[in-house]
Amino acid sequence: MIERPDPVALAPRDGSSVQSQDPAPSARGGVRSRRLFDGPRVGLAVIRVGPGLMLLVVVLVLALLSPVFLTTRNLGNVLGQSAVIAVLALAQLLVIITRGIDLSVGSTMALSAVVGALVFQATPSTLLVIVAMLLTGTLVGAVNGTAFVYGRLPHPFIITLATLSVARGLALWLSGGQPLRGMPQLVQDLGGGFVGWLPISAFVVGGLALLTLLLTKRMVWGRWIYAVGGNPDGALRAAIPVRGVIVSVYVLSGLAAGVAAIVSAGRLNGGSPTSGELLELDTIAAVVIGGASFLGGRGTVANALIGALMIGVIRNGMNLLNVDAFLQPIVIGVVIVIAVELDVIRGWLERRLRVAQAARA
Repeated sequence: MIERPDPVALAPRDGSSVQSQDPAPSARGGVRSRRLFDGPRVGLAVIRVGPGLMLLVVVLVLALLSPVFLTTRNLGNVLGQSAVIAVLALAQLLVIITRGIDLSVGSTMALSAVVGALVFQATPSTLLVIVAMLLTGTLVGAVNGTAFVYGRLPHPFIITLATLSVARGLALWLSGGQPLRGMPQLVQDLGGGFVGWLPISAFVVGGLALLTLLLTKRMVWGRWIYAVGGNPDGALRAAIPVRGVIVSVYVLSGLAAGVAAIVSAGRLNGGSPTSGELLELDTIAAVVIGGASFLGGRGTVANALIGALMIGVIRNGMNLLNVDAFLQPIVIGVVIVIAVELDVIRGWLERRLRVAQAARA
């Protein structure tokens, strides 16, 4: 006769059940995967609002150090001084999303302003002056995009560096190396006018930002530029017109340089062949501070504007605090390094998050 085991003898002596002694491995794995999932997710949420937090911290610090900083007059000056960088940063964002770069925006802006001043000297037509500046910038942008794509250049750095020199040289040659005075009243209002304490140029930036947002979020073209930057080979397999998309972003970059020329010429009441020097670096810095990646496929309109404001706020604050002008580029450089490092951390967190999601599944 076979004896059955006594269930009382098999029970643990402390009175707990057998099942409670050994929790299911799936339960332990679920807890571990939730921990792995929640940590990177929280970190990503913080980093994604990082540009806004950085700007808020800078504003609070400057407000404590300078009682003048938060006055409406000074805030209007900050917005007016940041307008040109913001306009160009919106276009530079589109270029960088496609894994490109445009080094010619500053020189293109100067050339467009000089051409506009020459047209104004020949005719008082406000419309012709504005159209001349916009067409000049668009033409340079078209040259950049066409030469890069159809000239099969290895990187847009080459052609945009070339047009940087060519456009600057043309501006100096056409103007004789001297600023050309005079702009139509409408251009002066767009660049240097105010509505109360708000500069009109801030409304120009707001309108362009809204238009860029609609283009990138509501149009198929906007999805295409992110696809081209995020996965060029995949975009080709998906029958996306990659060449046309790339050319279009450089054309828009040139057009934005023409708009920036209108704002700059309005502030100066003329066209200067030396305006916009090193402005291409400011626009790239603004986009990078805003969280865009040189690897493509990443970047938002709001964060690009935040980056442009960050540069304007830092420079304005250091001027109010009488900081040596030679130290300002150092501060901007440190901010760029911090922004790039945040992008590296974000990539690492995204990889951790994908691993945690796989483990949770």
